[in-house]
Amino acid sequence: MTQAEVFVWVRLQRGRLSGFHFRKQHPVGPFIADFACASSRVLIEIDGETHWRDFERRRDAVRTAFLERAGWTVVRFQNAEVYSNEDGVVETVLRFVSEGEEASAASRRPLPSR
Repeated sequence: MTQAEVFVWVRLQRGRLSGFHFRKQHPVGPFIADFACASSRVLIEIDGETHWRDFERRRDAVRTAFLERAGWTVVRFQNAEVYSNEDGVVETVLRFVSEGEEASAASRRPLPSR
C-alpha cells in the first residue's frame, strides 16, 4: 500500500468508522479495489500521481464504469487530498457507506401488502 492508503486504512480498519467493515485489496471482476465496504457496496480508490495522465484517466473511467455496472459505488480520492484533509476524506467515506447501507436495506425490505 502507498503511504496515503495506509493513512486511510488505519482509519477504516476494525470497524473504527461507525462500525462499518472494510476490506483492503478487494477483487471485483478483473480489478482490485483499494478498499471495499461490501455491506454498502462502496469501493474506495486512492489515486496517486500516475492517475493524472490521460491514459490513466481513460483506464480509470473504464474501470469505474465496470465496477458501477457490477453494482458498486466508486469513490476516488487523490493522494494529495488524503495528506491535506484526512478527516474530510474519512467523513466523505462515512457519508457514502451510510447512504449505501440505507439503500441496501431499503432494497431488502418486503414490498407493502395491498
